[in-house]
Amino acid sequence: MATTSDIRNGLCIRYNNDIYKITEFLHVKPGKGPAFVRTKMKSVTNGKVLENTFSAGHKIDDVRVETHKFQFLYHDGEFYHFMNQEDYTQIRLLEAALDRPDLMKEGEIVTILINTEDNMPLSVEMPANVVLEVTATEPGVKGNTATNATKPATVETGAEVNVPLFINEGDKIRIETEKGTYKERIKE
Repeated sequence: MATTSDIRNGLCIRYNNDIYKITEFLHVKPGKGPAFVRTKMKSVTNGKVLENTFSAGHKIDDVRVETHKFQFLYHDGEFYHFMNQEDYTQIRLLEAALDRPDLMKEGEIVTILINTEDNMPLSVEMPANVVLEVTATEPGVKGNTATNATKPATVETGAEVNVPLFINEGDKIRIETEKGTYKERIKE
């Protein structure tokens, strides 16, 4: 058993007969009244996001997890298939277990959290940034913008990202996976 002081991003807890992963939290100590922790949790079984407030010192049932490196193999329409980098075993996960499946290309190395009690995969953690090639975007027109103008671009995985006007088709760009936003152009 853990308490609210142990809450951190990525912690998996058992709550309402389901397993949730903490995605955001904030410890609040108001001037009057007891402290509390505001959390945003994502269900690892169905992907539903839940906001909850725990009072300070509240006992929470944490789930012991192990992390393993897996390689993304392919997506067959319903499941995402991964291969363990150590023993080459394969697993498949529903889209709800993934945070940003639209930014994952074949061959990508990800970290999968696995419940130690029943060896069930809980969720997939992508790398902080991914490099993808722009496959479709409108040409940018110089001179008709004030500042920081962006345009939509489709990358090789099919995801759509807003990019600056100077990005063209065929450019490789770095995307921040947590927010799904453009970070920089990769020069070759």
